[in-house]
Amino acid sequence: MASPQGSSKMRDEEKVVTSYHERPVGLDTETGELPSGYFKSASFIGTMFAAQSAWAAGVGSFALAAPLLGTINQEIGPNPQIAWVALAYTLPLAVFQTLVGRLSDLFGRRYFFIFGTLLSLVGCIVCSTAKDVPSLIGGTVLLGVAAAAQLSVTYVVGELVPMKHRFLANAFVFVGVVPFVGIGPAISYAFVLRTSAGWRGCYYLIAAVNAFSLVCWVLFYFPPTFRMLHGTTSKRHVAKRFDYVGLVLFLGGFLILLLGISWGGVVYPWHSPNVIATIAVGGAAMVAFGLWEAFAKLEAPMIPIHLFQNGAWVALVFLCALSASVYYAFSIVWPQMVFGLYTDDLYYGGWLACLVGAGTNIGQMLSSLGRHIGKQKWQLVFSMIVSTATLGAAACVTTTNKNVVAGLMTVGCFFTGYLDSIGLAMVGICIQDQRDIGSAVGIAGTVRGGVATIATAIYSSILANELAKNIPAMVGPAAVESGLPESSVPAFLAGMSGAGDLTAVPGVNEAIVAAGRDAFNWATVHAYRMVFYSTIAFSVVSIVLAFLSPNVDKLMTEKVAATLHGGNLKGVKGEGEKE
Repeated sequence: MASPQGSSKMRDEEKVVTSYHERPVGLDTETGELPSGYFKSASFIGTMFAAQSAWAAGVGSFALAAPLLGTINQEIGPNPQIAWVALAYTLPLAVFQTLVGRLSDLFGRRYFFIFGTLLSLVGCIVCSTAKDVPSLIGGTVLLGVAAAAQLSVTYVVGELVPMKHRFLANAFVFVGVVPFVGIGPAISYAFVLRTSAGWRGCYYLIAAVNAFSLVCWVLFYFPPTFRMLHGTTSKRHVAKRFDYVGLVLFLGGFLILLLGISWGGVVYPWHSPNVIATIAVGGAAMVAFGLWEAFAKLEAPMIPIHLFQNGAWVALVFLCALSASVYYAFSIVWPQMVFGLYTDDLYYGGWLACLVGAGTNIGQMLSSLGRHIGKQKWQLVFSMIVSTATLGAAACVTTTNKNVVAGLMTVGCFFTGYLDSIGLAMVGICIQDQRDIGSAVGIAGTVRGGVATIATAIYSSILANELAKNIPAMVGPAAVESGLPESSVPAFLAGMSGAGDLTAVPGVNEAIVAAGRDAFNWATVHAYRMVFYSTIAFSVVSIVLAFLSPNVDKLMTEKVAATLHGGNLKGVKGEGEKE
């Protein structure tokens, strides 16, 4: 094992202030110093499957239900609060990822991930038995909080493998989400169309995945304990010195800010006092949080501020966030295009709607090649340029060129997924002190969630505004030109939008309906185009950030940041641990 003196010297040279740490255990181990068969042991393999299934459950707990919210609302509603289901998942996910990363850096990881998976299992039970929308919202809140831990497993697997294999470890995790991201919509609609369980079957499936993950965490995952991380320092000592002011400012401010942004144009109009007040209060709290973290004399800060002095890390964090925001545009618009323009068959449409997720998921899995290709910075630049070109070109959409648009989106999402996985691994690689990997990746997850919330609000507003402008401007004149009385136009527009009965509109006939339907489709096409054009702004900034990203070839070493202990791994010892 590396000597305590050598390790201490290395940390002194890095000038990292970690006064609340004793000499850490299980860090900076070389692969050759591990026991024979370490990477083939039940503990290591079981932990990898725990992480993979946890990620799958964390993603799937909302991804499977999301396409079915309309169906769910019809069965247990109808209730206008159904819009809160999406917010109930995304808001706690974004807010709590930083908290999970930071606290697990300080107190050890094992019980955070066990509890997260257990909470997700409870959330699945609540959602699967929900008899009304408020119950579904409550269960989804549990799933969102749990997902903050479940979608943090990339640093769990990353710190357990040699630095040079972190891209491969990430890719292994992403294999598990194929049923929920790659072909998720098809599975969702198959539950509704082919099983007696209906939409509740989605939650039954995720509950089973959670149960498997929970067993694996409990039986196999034994990372460095608090005592190994801190030596003789007590939990009480670290807890007393933790930054509770920063915790309150961050949790309250970020949650209120995202809530206000998410409300805008969905729950309330953008000019509503509810939206304006929450954004203002949340924004002020986040400014106060930033000033507190920067200038207060903190021994155990909520966020290690020195991370933000690493320009390469900051560029990667925002690159991952912005590139993901482009993906969200297509995940919102493409299913609407499928069922609005191309088909009304739920089963076929479900498979067609998979293209965005499938392209992304394949790219994530092939990110295992990141080390072998080398020059990761240029991989990011190339991926972002191709993604920008192909996804931007999807603005060529018409009512008849389904195959062209589908091909462009699949290619673009492939490179977005590849970039996302490479970038996420690099966020944990290029930090100065690997003991901060949970904080570093957790912050990246929170920033990603915040940017995705903002981007989703922008895309949704653009789409709604364009539809509100285009439909009256294009559909009404087309119907009148085909013989519809002008007095019947409001009722006809309502019928076209699904809010009325077309057959009851005075003066309507099949020719008028056909003309109106064609005009309606073109009105939506023009709205989709504007959303696609808007992604180019995010993409251009992402390309600039990709150029600012680092190459990490020199960091592709045999070093292992943390080792498992217990079971058949009793021979694994870290720095400062005595025989």
